[in-house]
Order: sequence, then structure tokens, then C-alpha cells
Amino acid sequence: MSRTRSSIALLAAATAVAALAGCSSSSPSSTAKGGDAASGGKTTISFMQAMSSGTQKSTLVALTTAFEKANPGITVDLQFQPDYGTLQAKETAAIAAHNAPTLGQAYESWAATYANSQVILPVSQYAGSDSPAGLSDFYTGVQNDLRLPDGKLWMWPFNKSVQVMFYNQDMLKAKNLTAPATWADFATAAKAVSGGGVTAISIDPGSSAAPGGGDTMFEALAAANGTPDFAKDGTPQFNSPAAVQALTYLADLKKAGALAVGSNYPGETALGAKKGAFDLSSVAGYYYENQAVGGKFTLGTEVLPTGSAGPSNIMTGTNLVMFASASSAQQAAGWKYMQFLASASSQAQWASTTGYLPVTAKALPLMGDFLAKNPYLNTAVSALAYAVPTPPFAWVSKAQGEEVVALQQVLEKGMDPKAALDAAQTAALADQKAAQ
Repeated sequence: MSRTRSSIALLAAATAVAALAGCSSSSPSSTAKGGDAASGGKTTISFMQAMSSGTQKSTLVALTTAFEKANPGITVDLQFQPDYGTLQAKETAAIAAHNAPTLGQAYESWAATYANSQVILPVSQYAGSDSPAGLSDFYTGVQNDLRLPDGKLWMWPFNKSVQVMFYNQDMLKAKNLTAPATWADFATAAKAVSGGGVTAISIDPGSSAAPGGGDTMFEALAAANGTPDFAKDGTPQFNSPAAVQALTYLADLKKAGALAVGSNYPGETALGAKKGAFDLSSVAGYYYENQAVGGKFTLGTEVLPTGSAGPSNIMTGTNLVMFASASSAQQAAGWKYMQFLASASSQAQWASTTGYLPVTAKALPLMGDFLAKNPYLNTAVSALAYAVPTPPFAWVSKAQGEEVVALQQVLEKGMDPKAALDAAQTAALADQKAAQ
């Protein structure tokens, strides 16, 4: 099951990939991508991904079946992994064994590592252009997320999302409150509804190896205060005034009894049990939030509140990459499949069933019934224009782990926010230097 951004810092995996420069030989093993089935002129491609449960899995299977029906000469082997951490480890192990899949989901920092090690291909190699047809159809924020620091197009979009605010409308109404439009309003509402067994919001900072939703909330707050946690060149900005203000905000909510720290989607669990009023999560969590609520109350959904610097959000979800060991036939078939998954019709089906956002505005006219029942999606999609993506640098995953340590120190041990973030900044800069 994969719902949120998971920037797994698997050091052994990263080291293994870094050692693989040039490992993509011109004669890959036939099992690496399922092989080219010469009989009948068929080509088999494999797609390693983490869409392993719920409507994510069923919709991907349905889309793939439709693709195979429209392209009888291509078979797609869907290789499901249970989570993004396992996915990264499996991709890395497959590369090391010269047994990489044809296609894989990848976060920006993974793609940067893969590209540096020459184990994935730039889009131009199999599409024939660095600006292929369809690229301009994607939302601007999505387009900007597909290139690496060298300026080349290395990725193609698939499952994109932003953070949204799920909330108990009935609980807010009982306090004569509406959905908070600003982070100041959010703090006021959170404190008002807390008490009597209710803690307004529960977050999971995650671990240094696997940042969680609480870290994403911190990132969104810092960006809304005017300074994202990373600069565009990947330099950490963990102890900026905006970041200190963000962590102080979370610490104040904790002291007021309006924020709790937990694990394994604690906000979703508390919201569904009517022990919480809010959950900030990926829009892709829509299906799971509804499952948790189970019709016990009216579930509201809005984009994140605005901050002193205006609206901000965090772009989550992965892109697609083509591994360099793919044969020419598999590259052609894989590119056709990548284009299919990102097409307006496929994205309309994907977004309507999973809660992920369509990567192209051309999908919206095909989603009339869903949009009528879920008007929040129109607003959520607009956030793709300004949402902050994870910078595509190999050290970012490990640096985010330093950020999580700061959250843990402050929210679980009462450390001063500025001191915790100063320490995180020092450690993150060391991570950056070591990776360069």
C-alpha cells in the first residue's frame, strides 16, 4: 500500500547503485524485463511498482489489461511491491543482478542516483525527443518535476498528488467552525475541538530512514512561511526562520493538547474513530480515509491552509523511469505503455478511482461524475501549479532523515525547535557534501 511520499534513505541501496555506473550492458538477461518473446513478434515488458493494494492495484490491473488488449503484441508483467522502501531495495538489487525491470516507479532522488550511475535512460533515447508530444499537456509543476539537474528529461509522470486536509465536518460544525483557510485558523480550530478524548490532529514523523506524514506537514508549513526546506539546488534550509516558525507551530499545538504523535497513519485512525478532527495526508489517501470513516460522519476535504507567504503544498507521488538494460523492442513497448498511463483517458480513470490527481488538465472533462461528487479535486489539482517537489538530488533522502530527527527531538522530547533544526542543518549539509 502506498499513499504518501516516502523518501527512504537506504544507504546500502544507494551505495550499491552508485557502484553500478556502466552496469547497463548492451546484452541484458532475458529475465530482466520478462524477455522479448520472439515467437509471434510479441514483446514482454515488466513494470516494478508499489501499487499493491486497494483501488490502486485494481485500477492499474484494469488499465494494463486495456493496454494489452489495444496492443496485442505487448505483454506487461506487473511486479507489485508492498511499499516504496521495498520497491527501492528491489530495484537496486535487480540492477546489481543485471536483472532490472523495463520500467519502474522512482522518486526524484532515486532517479538522480540511477541517472548518475547510467542505469536509466533519458526520455530522448526512446522517445526520439527531449520534448516529446504530450509533455506540454501536463500541469506546469508536473513538467518541472520530470527533469534532473542536467536539464534533461529523465522521467514521465504517473501517480502525482498533493497534501490535502481531511476533516470531520460535524465536529467543526458543533463548534460553529468551518474548514480553516489559513494556518492561523487551523491552530485556532484545532485547539477549540481538542479535549474530552479528542486530539485535533495526530501525525507520524516517521524515522530517519523513512520520513512520514508529520515530516511532510512540517515541509508544507515551512514553504507556506516563505522558505521550502530545500533550495532549488538541493541545499538544505532546515534552520531558516520559516522552518523554525513551522516547527514551533507544531510544538505549540502539542503543548496545547491539540497534536499527538503516533505511527502507522495515526491521523487517519483517530479521524475515523472520532478521536481526531483533522488528518493531513496525500490526496491519494482519499479511499483509505473514507474506509476509516465508514459513513460515521461527513468527511470534508480541502486543500492545505495558506501561510504568511500564500498558498503552498508538497508534491508527492512518483514518476516512471526506463532502465538502460531494456532492449530496443522493450524500449519502444515501454514508451508506448508510459504514454498510455499518462494519457487523459487513463489519468481520468486512475484519478477517479484512486484519489491521485490527473497529471493533465485534459483528463478533467472526462471526470464529470467524479468531480460533481468531489468538487475538492478541482482545487487540489490547481495546487500542482505551485506545489513544491522533492529536489532531484541523491542526498535529499538522507537529509530528510535529519529533518525527521529534529521533529522527534522537539515533539517527543521537548527540545528547543531552533536548536533541533540547527543540528539537523549541520548534519544535512554534511550529507550533501559527502554525496557531491
